[in-house]
Amino acid sequence: QVRFVESGGGLVHAGGSLRLSCTGPEHIFAFATMGWYRQAPGKQRELVAQIAALNGSAEIVDSVKGRFTISRDDAKSTVYLQMNSLKPDDTAVYLCNAHVLGYDYWGQGTQVTVSS
Repeated sequence: QVRFVESGGGLVHAGGSLRLSCTGPEHIFAFATMGWYRQAPGKQRELVAQIAALNGSAEIVDSVKGRFTISRDDAKSTVYLQMNSLKPDDTAVYLCNAHVLGYDYWGQGTQVTVSS
């Protein structure tokens, strides 16, 4: 069973920072476009950022652009989401996704709560 595991969530005050990490099997990670999604209560899951394999091309959604950064360390099979200037609206469960050869692998999610 393929597992991706997130870590780094928690409770932070508005304006604070967190760094999320997601690690998974090397043979999947190396070729996968890695993405961070989030799902707030009562809302649909939304893509926050993604980063391609090989060339590391990254995309960030407008709502977090300038505050969040996605990066990957292929030697550690880990993708990161650096979140700065956090807002209460960023409160959600954050999930990592590995997309490769038409398959999607998900982590279990990590809770991020931003207090005002």
